[in-house]
Amino acid sequence: MAKKKVPKKAKRRLAIFGPVAIFIIIYCTFTLCTTVTDLYKLSNEEKNLNNKLSTLKTNASDLKTEITKLQDKDYVARYARENYLYTRNGEYVIKTDEKDTKQKKETPKDEQYIIYICIGAVLFIILFIIIKHKRKRKSSK
Repeated sequence: MAKKKVPKKAKRRLAIFGPVAIFIIIYCTFTLCTTVTDLYKLSNEEKNLNNKLSTLKTNASDLKTEITKLQDKDYVARYARENYLYTRNGEYVIKTDEKDTKQKKETPKDEQYIIYICIGAVLFIILFIIIKHKRKRKSSK
């Protein structure tokens, strides 16, 4: 098989536009990954805010019912006895300790470092392919 000679103009074009094309590809990949990361964060934030909104709505309805209950004098007296240890004549208060067993909520880890690792891996693979391709071209000459 006869080797094709590559003209100098084609080599020059490749030397000039090759790095530019690689830079554009890397820039677009990085921009895409950061946009996807931001979109993921915003969707999580939207879910959290929707959950918070629903809890606030239920709290508002609970407070409205509490307001209507506080209009009743018997309810107010019973509430004061239960929560503030008020007593009627002849009653004794026996206080017991109630321990709240609340588990600590784990904070969600920031997953952005995973995205950066993936971007680095993709760039490493592209660089590896380019170097391998150049070695094949040199060995075939």
